[in-house]
Amino acid sequence: MSDAGYTSQEIMTIAAARRLKNGTVCFVGIGLPSAAANLARLTHAPDVVLIYESGTIGAKPAVLPLSIGDGELAESADTVVSVPEVFRYWLQGGHVDVGFLGAAQVDKFGNINTTTIGGTYENPKVRLPGAGGAPEIATAAKEVTIILKQSKRSFVEKLDFITSSGFYDPSSASGNSSSHGRGPTTVITDLGILASTRDSRELVLQALHPSVSVEQVRDATGWNLKVSAELRQTPAPTSQELAALRDLYARTAAAHGSISASE
Repeated sequence: MSDAGYTSQEIMTIAAARRLKNGTVCFVGIGLPSAAANLARLTHAPDVVLIYESGTIGAKPAVLPLSIGDGELAESADTVVSVPEVFRYWLQGGHVDVGFLGAAQVDKFGNINTTTIGGTYENPKVRLPGAGGAPEIATAAKEVTIILKQSKRSFVEKLDFITSSGFYDPSSASGNSSSHGRGPTTVITDLGILASTRDSRELVLQALHPSVSVEQVRDATGWNLKVSAELRQTPAPTSQELAALRDLYARTAAAHGSISASE
C-alpha cells in the first residue's frame, strides 16, 4: 500500500477500467483484464458488453470468474453462444470494440508472448498457459488494451515467442510482414500508460501514474522507450473506484478463496 492509500496494482486496474466507455463491446481475458472490465461495469460504464471466450455475451458476474468456464459467466450473461460463433461472427465480424488481454512479455510493437520463456519451444525454461483466443482477439478487435506489471523481464526488445501479433517489424527477421489493420494498442502497467502511434505502431509512454518518474519507466523497459511530448499524469483513483474494486475482490475472495487487489 502506497502513502497515497492505494497499491500500484489498484491504480493499474482502475486506469484500465477507465478505458472502457459505456456501451463498449469488450472481449475480456481472465485475470487483471477481467477485474478492470468488471470494475468499469460496476462504476462508470454499466452498459458495457463483456464477452468471454466461452461464448458468454453480456456477462455480469457478481464475482470475478476463475476461468472462462466459470458458471458465474453463463448464469449472468444476456446470452450464451457457441465458441465458433463468438469468434467467427462477433470477433472476426468486426463487432468487438476493445480486446482486453494480459501477457507474460510484450515488445515495443505490442506483440505478446504467453507461450514460453527461455530455452526452445520444445524445452523452455518456463512453459506458460499458451494462446487460447488471444491471437484472434489481438488481430481482430478494433483496439487492444494489454494489462501487466512493468519490468525488463516483461517489456523486452525481442520476445522469446510471438503468441499474439501486434505489429510485426519485417526488418527484424525474415518472413512476411504481419502488419494488421486494427486500431491502436494501449499497454497499462503499474507505472504508467503506453500507446502505439498509427505511423510507427511503436509503443510510446503517454502517461505516468502519480509519484512515478520517466526514469523509473525507462529502467523497467527493455528497449529505448520513446516519451510523448505531451506526457500526462494519470488521475489518482477516486474513493468510489477504490471502494468498488476492493468490494469486488472481497466478494470474490469470499466465494473462491483468497484473491487480493494488493501487490
